[in-house]
Amino acid sequence: MQAFLQFSPEVQAARAAGKPVVALESTIISHGMPYPQNVQTAREVEQVIRDAGAVPATIALIDGRICVGLADDQLEQLGTAKDALKVSRRDLAYVLAEKKLGATTVAATMICAALAGIEVFVTGGIGGVHRGAETSFDISADLQELARTNVAVVCAGVKSILDIGLTLEYLETHGVPVVSVGQPGFPAFFTRESGFNADFQLDTPEQQARFIRTKWQLGLTGGVVVSNPVPAESALKNEEIDGIIAQALREAADQGVKGKAVTPFLLARIKDLTGGRSLATNIALVKHNALVGARLAVALHAAAHV
Repeated sequence: MQAFLQFSPEVQAARAAGKPVVALESTIISHGMPYPQNVQTAREVEQVIRDAGAVPATIALIDGRICVGLADDQLEQLGTAKDALKVSRRDLAYVLAEKKLGATTVAATMICAALAGIEVFVTGGIGGVHRGAETSFDISADLQELARTNVAVVCAGVKSILDIGLTLEYLETHGVPVVSVGQPGFPAFFTRESGFNADFQLDTPEQQARFIRTKWQLGLTGGVVVSNPVPAESALKNEEIDGIIAQALREAADQGVKGKAVTPFLLARIKDLTGGRSLATNIALVKHNALVGARLAVALHAAAHV
């Protein structure tokens, strides 16, 4: 496994010094936001993590290696490349073997983080059960990865383009705990409330760290969803975003958009239909998640060295 891993100097130094490290995905750069906001946001998110006492490790597949921590030119490459592949568990071996440029999804980032010994991963929102999955069987590989890989995932819930109720049912069936921060309600990415509650509310990083460490010490394999709502001043209104999502879903169906292309298509249409406000919300929530994730990584690190 180590033959595939390539650590940036910053991450390598953190590992040698025993500092807490936070993993970051790269599909948010290649497929989640337009250029140049994608690269600028990636840099700002990394700085939020540094300022909170941890070391950021943005992960991508470049030239047959799993790059754990990216240089500025690599962030630019991901942000501007037209041929970056969206990589989940299924795609990892192919992209590495063929030495293609790959941006990691939640599932692939979790795998790579675990290989690199990183316990906390920050993203925008996790994938889930798509609406109409009872006929399409369209369920994100992120959920199965959460059931099998020991990484805590800090997110703003699941994107409201998904079936949130079925997503939470799937996670429950596979024993994945869903923790909320600052409220009992499970957030829905652009909005603070989804109409569903998380399993447990744990507000402080120390509480979260004790819970996660206890889970893994018991031998309970799998990740933990730490759901952190978008800051109130940046949230969109539920009634507004629901109507926009319904329109974007109709357009996706009319145009035959399927599989991996669905989420990028919907996010782009939602951005257009909100006049760019959804992009501002996306950026705000990722930065907020980075802060919560960095604090969690610091607390987990402290708990492991008591």
